[in-house]
Amino acid sequence: MLMWLADYLQHFIGAFSVFKYLTFRGILGVLTALGISLLLGPWMIKKLNQLQIGQSVRDDGPESHLSKSGTPTMGGGLILFAILCSTILWSDLTNRFVLAVIFVTFTFGLIGWVDDYRKVVEKNSKGLPAKWKYFWQSTLGFIVAVGLYVTAKVPEETMLIIPFFKDVAIELGLFYIVTTYFMIVGFSNAVNLTDGLDGLAIMPTVMVGSALGIIAYLVGNFNFANYLHIPFIPGSGELVVFCGAMAGAGLGFLWFNTYPAQVFMGDVGALSLGAALGVIAVIVRHEIVFFIMSGIFVMETVSVILQVASFKLTGRRIFRMAPLHHHFELKGWPEPRVIVRFWIITVMLVLFGLATLKLR
Repeated sequence: MLMWLADYLQHFIGAFSVFKYLTFRGILGVLTALGISLLLGPWMIKKLNQLQIGQSVRDDGPESHLSKSGTPTMGGGLILFAILCSTILWSDLTNRFVLAVIFVTFTFGLIGWVDDYRKVVEKNSKGLPAKWKYFWQSTLGFIVAVGLYVTAKVPEETMLIIPFFKDVAIELGLFYIVTTYFMIVGFSNAVNLTDGLDGLAIMPTVMVGSALGIIAYLVGNFNFANYLHIPFIPGSGELVVFCGAMAGAGLGFLWFNTYPAQVFMGDVGALSLGAALGVIAVIVRHEIVFFIMSGIFVMETVSVILQVASFKLTGRRIFRMAPLHHHFELKGWPEPRVIVRFWIITVMLVLFGLATLKLR
């Protein structure tokens, strides 16, 4: 929105031409979303407390979690509001990739909101039934996957890029739709599973989202893409603003979500942020690198799958409790230790993922 205004004003005042630069608008996206989160956070927490929208805690988990019962939840709405405001202000809203990511983020956020509302307000412990949650996730994921496939303008948009190799790319064809679907739905649920400790999910989301912003900038620039032997996807660079807004909103939320948390993001935040990361990774054609950087989300999800499969097949559990972070808690690790160590692992994985851009 403001980019259009700046584009008009630069004809009269040359200084406004700085708004054409993605890096500048990306920084503004971070600062705007961060400022909104920090300013509105206290008001949101007060409002959630007044409405008695508090988190319910399962009694079969670590005993230390029982004290968290009643902590305000659904704070992910603040993250989405900050991202939306920042993206509208500083990005090109005619860009099809920006529109696709906004659509995914806020429709998945709506699914999460319904689930949270039924759990917290209506006191329905099951929330949105799993079959309906998966149905709507699948429907939306499929719609976006098909939309991206039919609007692809260059062959590289539907190729699977293999890290470490300069000229290895697999044309996915219609399988692109399947891949995109699983990336969106899979990582939506992966972030949701990870969101079990104070700040555990939001900081990896910030780090991975920031890394995807860097990749989007490189993929959207012909010279950088050609130099690094990565696909050039025209228009994808505009996602820098969205990724910046996600990082800023996430950091602002972490101010209140850090241990001991004053507010939880709930499904409204976790489902939407995971879906957003997944679709951005698809657009910039770095799904495999994204898997590496999102190792924490992947490990948490795999731990649940293995736990369920083992119990059904053998009657035994592999972990003391799944997802994985609860296993370490039950082994005696204090919650802050689990959180910070998972953050450190994410830093290492993100750096390794970015290093693959040059190792080809």
